[in-house]
Amino acid sequence: MSRQDEQAQMALSSGIAAFESKHFASATKLLSELAENGNPEAQYRMAIMAQNGLGMTVNELMAYKYMKAAAESGLALAQHGLGFMYMQGECVEKNGARAVEWFRKAAEQGLVGSQTTLAMMYEQGDGVERDPEEAKRWYRAAGFDEM
Repeated sequence: MSRQDEQAQMALSSGIAAFESKHFASATKLLSELAENGNPEAQYRMAIMAQNGLGMTVNELMAYKYMKAAAESGLALAQHGLGFMYMQGECVEKNGARAVEWFRKAAEQGLVGSQTTLAMMYEQGDGVERDPEEAKRWYRAAGFDEM
């Protein structure tokens, strides 16, 4: 690993630690450059902070940009986060079909929260055609025997 890679890894680890311990101003300083350089873990956390005004003023455009980039890179938590943005109409126009698309990507990676949300959306016909069998399938995937 090059010295530059080691420094980036240290900044990422420190930034995540700062984020987890709610030192958002420090997390922003440590993660912003990494996020700009395409690191999905940094992008995901920057999106959360920008969306909720943690360590910075609320910036919906930045939140969406980073959440989408991290989701497109395959990070399941970011796919769930982007699905939630579309489901709630936060930082982006509400779009149930797009929400389902992103929840499904995270659910297929085994993220239980996405599996459960997807099951509820199929159960209620929220963003998709109501489909009790598909709802049951996703509830089972999430570890629920019967709903």
